[in-house]
Amino acid sequence: MLEIKELTVKYGNIRALDSVDLEVHGDEVVAIMGANGAGKTTMLRTISGLLHPSGGNISFLQKDITHLKPREIIRRGIIHIPEGRRIFPELTVVDNLRVGGYSLNLSLKQLWQKTQETLALFPELQGRERQPGGQLSGGEQQMLAIARGLMSNPRLMLLDEPTMGLAPIILERIATIMESLKEKEVSILLGEQNMFFSLEIADRAYVIETGQVVLQGDPESLENNPKVRSAYLGIS
Repeated sequence: MLEIKELTVKYGNIRALDSVDLEVHGDEVVAIMGANGAGKTTMLRTISGLLHPSGGNISFLQKDITHLKPREIIRRGIIHIPEGRRIFPELTVVDNLRVGGYSLNLSLKQLWQKTQETLALFPELQGRERQPGGQLSGGEQQMLAIARGLMSNPRLMLLDEPTMGLAPIILERIATIMESLKEKEVSILLGEQNMFFSLEIADRAYVIETGQVVLQGDPESLENNPKVRSAYLGIS
């Protein structure tokens, strides 16, 4: 579904990503794991068109999207849920969702129907449709951000640090939501510092350090890797 080859992104003379290769297949959760500043957010922002690479290629569904604008990438079927949720706090839950469906060019009736279908997937948001998004808890805001992303009918969802600042019980709910997205044929590329969460939810994972992929594989092999266990999981 997504194929990245030799992707390089620079901030001035600093290489934030250095010749990175990565793949995401259909109905798959792939995690990009690493410490803060490793290049996870840069990767997701480059895929979604917010940053421009200095080298390499990004293809989605076998078509080059390397230099497309963000709105064109959304229409191709990629949606980006940024770090910190970035909902519109002054807008109601319903209006946040309507913004997410803007790219579909739906009629008002179709938009309302799509909104109701999306809300049905998130019981925590039902009955709170007229409440401003800024009044929701952190976990509810994360669910709203994911729901808003689903409004555009994505094939691939880029999720940046969705577990940040959330209680363990909310993490379980986020994991359940991500599993349900796979059943709806939505693949996920997850950028995450929480490696325990990543290895639990992902089908495959990449470990990135200072802009380079240093390890990759299935969760079991990475969890048993001595470097991952000592450097990232705190297990001797």
